[in-house]
Order: sequence, then C-alpha cells, then structure tokens
Amino acid sequence: MNRVALEKVRDDKERESRDGFDGTWVAHPDLVSVAMAEFDAVLGDRPNQVDRKRDDVSTTEEQLLDFKIPGSEITEAGLRLNVSVGVRYVDAWLQGVGAAAIDNLMEDAATAEISRAQVWSWVQSGRFDEARVREEIALIEASDAAKEVFADVALSVPFKDFLTTSAYDRLP
Repeated sequence: MNRVALEKVRDDKERESRDGFDGTWVAHPDLVSVAMAEFDAVLGDRPNQVDRKRDDVSTTEEQLLDFKIPGSEITEAGLRLNVSVGVRYVDAWLQGVGAAAIDNLMEDAATAEISRAQVWSWVQSGRFDEARVREEIALIEASDAAKEVFADVALSVPFKDFLTTSAYDRLP
C-alpha cells in the first residue's frame, strides 16, 4: 500500500481518536491495524470516550428534531430515494452482500441506517405518515423480506437500535 496514503489514513484516524470518536470506518481490511493503533493510543483500556464532554456545546431536544436547513426542504424525492436505497441495500444484505452498487454508488449498512433513520424521523415529526412510506416501499423491486425489514426499522416505535439485527432472523 502506498506510503503517502497510509500516512493520510493514520493522520485522519489520529484526528478522529483525539476528537473523541470511539471508533472509525476504514476502506480496506488492511487499514484496520492502522486505525486500531491510533485509537488504542488514545483509548488505552477504556471502551469509549463518553467521559469527554464539551462544555462549549449545548444542544436541546428541539434542535435535534429541527429538520430545517436554510435553502432546503424535505421532499417526496428525498423520501423516495431513502426508501429505495434502504430497501435495495437490505435486499442485497439478505443475499450476503456487504457493499452493494446502487444507483452507481457503493452503499453499505451505514447508508441504509441513515436512510431508515431519516425516514423514521420524518414520520415521527409528521412530515410523512406510515401509509405514505409503505406506498414507497411497495414500489421497490426487492424481496418481500427486505421490504418487511425496512418497514419494521423505519416505522417501529421506539426507534430500533440497528437495521441488521432486525434482519438476522431472515438470513438463509
């Protein structure tokens, strides 16, 4: 692997660990040892950095639930995209695929988690209702199992921890 690329990865993981992250993502299994070395240097024997608080940051529940972005809006197209990517990724995952090419992008479980979390948040805030989400799910070309898993994790209250744990019992 290229020395310059390794240095950039090491620098990135050092920054993340020192910024308070508890873990990270790497693009290739050969980079796991690089990332672990940087995180181990900061974490030591601790499992996380939850004790690191920033007194300069204060966020309210209202702020976390405020979806307004200046110059932007939550749209039907956004709902359609989130449902499509989420359901199709779950379909691929149930077939044993860890990263799937969807709409000319490589998508993984993290993308599907973001998709379902956005849909869940939009339903909880009243932007879309369950029936509307189910309409979109029905339009996707995917297995019934994938559609059921996505509906479960995107619509259940309370919010489910992880998409994949809801799908394990559907693996062949």
